[in-house]
Amino acid sequence: MSLLRLSAILAEPAEGAEAFLGVPMWIWQIANLVAFLALLVYFVARPLAQAFRARQQAVEDRILQSRKQREEAARLETEIHERMAQLDRDLAQVRARGLAEGEEARAGLIRKADEEAERVRRESEEEIARRLAFAKEELRRAAADLTAAGALERLSAEITEQDRRRLLLEAVESLPERS
Repeated sequence: MSLLRLSAILAEPAEGAEAFLGVPMWIWQIANLVAFLALLVYFVARPLAQAFRARQQAVEDRILQSRKQREEAARLETEIHERMAQLDRDLAQVRARGLAEGEEARAGLIRKADEEAERVRRESEEEIARRLAFAKEELRRAAADLTAAGALERLSAEITEQDRRRLLLEAVESLPERS
């Protein structure tokens, strides 16, 4: 059907069709429908659109906030990894320093032990030398005593009373005179 024919059919009042103020009822119904739709758009669609826009804005804000939180979390994760790496480096330094100090202390203790051993060795050698000197002196005395005792025995056996007087006089004469 053509558009003209359709408009002609619609414009012509049907037999027995009602009319209000000379306008066919179907036009009033269309006008009523258009007014209802306009009111519906004005009172329902606008608030719905505003609610949808507000909801969309809230979702976008949440997305933006989530991105910021994700970036902050990534930054904190990076910072934590850097701190952990720094702690690992510090721990390695502390271990190395501890090992070095331990080796240094060990070397110091070994050095002190060597010095103490040397001191003890030196003191022992000195003590041995003193005791050896004392033993030699004792041996000399004992030998001198034995020699003197042997000589005295021999002299006693071989010296007569006359030899004793002569020796005594010689000893007295060899003494220096005192004034």
